Amino acid sequence: MTPTDPSIHVLILAGGAGTRFWPASRAARPKQLLPLLGGEPLLAATARRVLPLCARGGRAGWERVWIATGQHLASPTRAALPEISERRLLVEPAPRNTAPCIGWAAATIAREDPEAVVVVLPSDHHIADVPRFLEALEAAVASARGGAITTIGVRPTHPETGFGYIEVDEAAGAEGAAPAEPRRVRRFVEKPSRERAAEFVASGRFLWNAGMFIFRAGDMLAAIRAHLPALAEGLDEIDGAAALGPGAEAEAVLRVFPRLPAVSIDHGVMEHVGGLAVVPGDFGWSDVGSWQSAWELADKDERGNSAPAGSVLIDAHGNHVVDLRARAAGAARAAPDDGRVIALVGVEGLVVVETDDALLIVPRDRAQEVKLAVDALKARGQGRYT
Repeated sequence: MTPTDPSIHVLILAGGAGTRFWPASRAARPKQLLPLLGGEPLLAATARRVLPLCARGGRAGWERVWIATGQHLASPTRAALPEISERRLLVEPAPRNTAPCIGWAAATIAREDPEAVVVVLPSDHHIADVPRFLEALEAAVASARGGAITTIGVRPTHPETGFGYIEVDEAAGAEGAAPAEPRRVRRFVEKPSRERAAEFVASGRFLWNAGMFIFRAGDMLAAIRAHLPALAEGLDEIDGAAALGPGAEAEAVLRVFPRLPAVSIDHGVMEHVGGLAVVPGDFGWSDVGSWQSAWELADKDERGNSAPAGSVLIDAHGNHVVDLRARAAGAARAAPDDGRVIALVGVEGLVVVETDDALLIVPRDRAQEVKLAVDALKARGQGRYT
């Protein structure tokens, strides 16, 4: 990257709540703040993964990483990623979906760096092959520098009904292929039926929509002005206040943001923009959408069990056991020999998750239904557990 190249800034969307990882995930500590795959929280892993794209590491790299989150998550987000400076943390005073969030970030970044290319990423995904992922991002950045709002589409490995799809003009290449040249987006498609998903995969012209967007800040702001004028008007009001100083800007955000239109960037902008491009990618992507997918990504023994060290597993197969008792209080993980032991005998395909105040047991193939337990607790007036 030469000194005359536009700067690359990364915006990580970290405002989601989510209930599919209860009881580990709570309103005040959602999925992106949890070490679901071992090691550090998903948010921190996301940021470190893309740091080389910003400035070959170092402090300058962290200065080009921005985090967008909700007011109630500001403190735990700072704790999960202390490298982020206070001015790089965009705290939304009210949830308004992704278009206002991305628009606000684009306007803020553009004031500081008018030629910035912005890479927008979810905070809670897993990437198995980071070098290939960075190659795809670099191709998308090059596309964005040429003036095309660009996304990254994941080559599908199976007919998945839980993801949206992106249709391109021509086949996107086989699984395992190198990152391809950007293709023109024909349309976005909502989550399909299984039959339609199978047709999509067979055609070779559809990619999974992974929620990654790359654009010049000015191009996104122009697209918002064209397709979401009410949002553009609100962003202009915040911009005008920012010219008066940080205090005026903060007051304007508190006053303006809650009344911005609540709309996703997909529906509000991407589905209407001409010349939208997509870079097909294959880099071991997972949205880590449930305890089932956490088990799929975890290290397992020869019988397919993932469990804490010291667990007793007898005639047990394909189970996912997670002990978060100490982590639930923000401390280090309890040692295997802490006065109790976990034992599974003669069971198969279970998810067992324990925290300081809750125990979940659910068949792995019903892991998506965990949110029903959260709904039941709220209905019983026991929201403190959610």
